[in-house]
Amino acid sequence: MMLIKGKAWKYGDNVNTDVIFPGKYTYTLREPEEIAAHALEDLDPTFAGSVQPDDIVVGGRNWGCGSSREQAATCLKWSGVGAIIATSFARIFYRNAINQGLPAIACPEAVAAIQPGDTVMIDLAAGTIECPAGMYTFEPFPPSVQAILADGGLISHLKRAANE
Repeated sequence: MMLIKGKAWKYGDNVNTDVIFPGKYTYTLREPEEIAAHALEDLDPTFAGSVQPDDIVVGGRNWGCGSSREQAATCLKWSGVGAIIATSFARIFYRNAINQGLPAIACPEAVAAIQPGDTVMIDLAAGTIECPAGMYTFEPFPPSVQAILADGGLISHLKRAANE
């Protein structure tokens, strides 16, 4: 889990939770496959059918603004997205992503350099992002967040801790 390598899907600024996961499905879909099938459908109708395991979503400023809808993070995680790199994140979306075990990395320099379709390699432990344009650094997650990510999310992490 410390190394993530995938294709970049790049989007702009202020992508809100309703665009990431349409609110009309919030109370009707329950299964991971159903939720994943609607990831980013209003922004990029090709995404859900084409995303591959460990692909990386790259966003601009204020990624995940809007409501506190948890499905905005879960739909990306359940789609197989390995990480999200953005210029900045809405606070609640950032926490929801970490809680789901989905790394959310703020690195404006990498966002500016990465082009759609680029192969991107993230080393979470080293705090590096490699793309065809170069290598960029970010502050590695603190040990507590690394543990949540390594365990696949907060619930899994708490269950593991309770059984130790």
